[in-house]
Amino acid sequence: MGKRLTQIATRTGDDGTTGLGDNTRVSKNSLRVHAMGDVDELNSHIGLLLCEAMPEGVRTLLIEIQHQLFNLGGELSIPGYELLKVDALRVLDQALEHHNAALPRLQEFILPAGTRAAAQAHICRTVARRAERAVVALGAQDALKDTPRQYLNRLSDLMFVLSRVLNRYRLDGTVGDDVYWKSERLAQAADDSFA
Repeated sequence: MGKRLTQIATRTGDDGTTGLGDNTRVSKNSLRVHAMGDVDELNSHIGLLLCEAMPEGVRTLLIEIQHQLFNLGGELSIPGYELLKVDALRVLDQALEHHNAALPRLQEFILPAGTRAAAQAHICRTVARRAERAVVALGAQDALKDTPRQYLNRLSDLMFVLSRVLNRYRLDGTVGDDVYWKSERLAQAADDSFA
């Protein structure tokens, strides 16, 4: 990896470029910088989510994800370098299986709402999807490993599942629920079946 930051305000980016980890300079509007920025934004949103009350196992998982997203950002900042390992995908797959198994099966679409923690998890989900699209766009231009794209895809799925977990979590021991979409078409179909 490149040097650690010793000075934040260098003014070298005043010309609209930024330095990558391999010491090359690129436009701040490049696909690589967009992907790096989306991953950084996702990591920041997870940091905000961690300010909320949640089961300790979810907290530990999210902290691990933050470290892996930092690895992903580092990998994106050094063309041709690999920091995000396949083992990180296995962690997401295991978490998806574990948390999904404890949730009731979905019968309806849900809204990105509920508790503040669940709503923040949905924001993380949507930012993960945007980061994934940015990595796919970058991969169409530059050679990338598969793991970054796969990690973001899996992470978006996991954030959806965790939003459901967080909607059920209550400090007082009661159990909450998702916020369901009120589909006019489905409501009409239900009314018709009772007629």
